[in-house]
Amino acid sequence: MPAYVRADDPVLDGLAATAPAPSVVVLNPGNGDAPFDASWQARADALRAGTTATGERTKVLGYVHTDHGSRDPVAVKASVDNYLKPSGNGDGRLHVDGIFFDVVSRDCGPGNATRDRYAALRRYVQDTMHAADPDAAELVVDNPGTAIADCYLEPGHRTADVFVTFEDTYAAYTSGGRYGGNVFDPLGGYRSGAELDPGGTAFWHLVHDVPDAAAMRTTLRTAFERGAGYAYATSAAMPNPWNAAPEWAYGLQTGYAATLG
Repeated sequence: MPAYVRADDPVLDGLAATAPAPSVVVLNPGNGDAPFDASWQARADALRAGTTATGERTKVLGYVHTDHGSRDPVAVKASVDNYLKPSGNGDGRLHVDGIFFDVVSRDCGPGNATRDRYAALRRYVQDTMHAADPDAAELVVDNPGTAIADCYLEPGHRTADVFVTFEDTYAAYTSGGRYGGNVFDPLGGYRSGAELDPGGTAFWHLVHDVPDAAAMRTTLRTAFERGAGYAYATSAAMPNPWNAAPEWAYGLQTGYAATLG
């Protein structure tokens, strides 16, 4: 779940108390640029203590915006450092499991230059986390919000572990068409990308304006049918569907997701 709320918001209380726990929670202090201080670190630690349906711990990611690849890499790395080199309580520990890069370009760019900038950011996250904790298992997510060019998953140049390949309304999600594809190429068009994702965990679908719990279940079933390893549905709507809880309990969604895979 993207949880774009304050550190003292009850939404985070609800998530921390949910069983089974969510697989991934994205925290977003000040659009990724406010200090990830002791209050945020404590929230992250509480969320990371949750146990998912598969017996793993919840992973917490820090939000970083990239402006479709046009944001200065120095500024992007400074935002990454906000989470991975925190100055808050100075305990020297990592309090997140990786980074969620938002507003990501879906195109490769001339000579794959845009893709390569994101690949460099992934390496920066990996290197920074491993410097703090050599045993850290980092998770990097890119969010273009739509099908991404297949160059982003090219072996040796992959830019993330997971890609958000849908972020839109329930009405759009259930309309079919191109929304069924996770990757595309200029000649072949849209496709599921299953051949690029043997583990079944590369794609994440975020669906808002979901009318009720029955539609939430439809959303999750559709996501898994379309090859998504992660999915989140919420009844909340624009302009920010990620700053409020859905009308149904979180556990209703995480429990149902566990029955699907």
